[in-house]
Amino acid sequence: MYEHPLSPADGPNAVWTVDFKGWFYTGDGSRCEPLTLSDGFSRYLLRCQIVTRADDKHVRPVFEAAFREFGLPQVICSDNGSPFAATSAGGLSALSLWWNKLGIKVERIEPAKPQQNGRHERMHRTLKHDTAKPPAATLAEQQVRFDEFRRLFNTERPHEALDMQYPASLYRPSPRRYPCALREPTYGEACVVRRVRSNGEIKWAGELIFVSQVLVGELVGIERTDDGNWRVSYGATELGFINPVKRRLERSASPGWPKLASCSRPSRTGPGGRAPRGARP
Repeated sequence: MYEHPLSPADGPNAVWTVDFKGWFYTGDGSRCEPLTLSDGFSRYLLRCQIVTRADDKHVRPVFEAAFREFGLPQVICSDNGSPFAATSAGGLSALSLWWNKLGIKVERIEPAKPQQNGRHERMHRTLKHDTAKPPAATLAEQQVRFDEFRRLFNTERPHEALDMQYPASLYRPSPRRYPCALREPTYGEACVVRRVRSNGEIKWAGELIFVSQVLVGELVGIERTDDGNWRVSYGATELGFINPVKRRLERSASPGWPKLASCSRPSRTGPGGRAPRGARP
């Protein structure tokens, strides 16, 4: 989910920003798609790496290498594209679920508003100008250009926004080291906890409610809101609200939904006076 306001990049590793620069062809006709990862505070370019495909399988190793070298940030901010986000509940993808379990908060800019990630976008413009006009002959030669750009950008190019300092003079690795144990979400006493089944569903009030294939095997919490609806979350990530009429998860709650008095023992009278199948979740 995107949040307002986004977390401030008020120190090294407070916020890392990630994006794809946008693909182009090298001289031999190969598709080049660089993944870029920056520290929001210092502008330090942590990675500028060509990936074969923009999916979890090819992007995760880039993050693993960055985490091993620099440690873990507090927040990773991305756009809403794959593999950083998905159309599933809460926008969680396999990659952002992994970040979550590493104790990294996931934030996203609003759709079609790249200016919310303006520092990263400005770096991309410089990257394109310095390394891809024209492109290199091959992917290998293009990666050499990216590596040299990263070195110059971090250590030899003063930044006006940094009072003419270099990113490397302000950046420090994170004390939060990797690898580390994956964290399971915790829920308060007011939450009823359900484990997502192999088909992506949870059982609630005698019904099977589809949540997400991404969350298979994970624990989600169901909590009653002040207005009487039932919100489903994965840790701090809101997944949606259970629609008791259509018996499915929806992004937002409707004030016209019937209210169930208790999650553990819901009202036996459903919409239209019908008793829901089963009285227990």
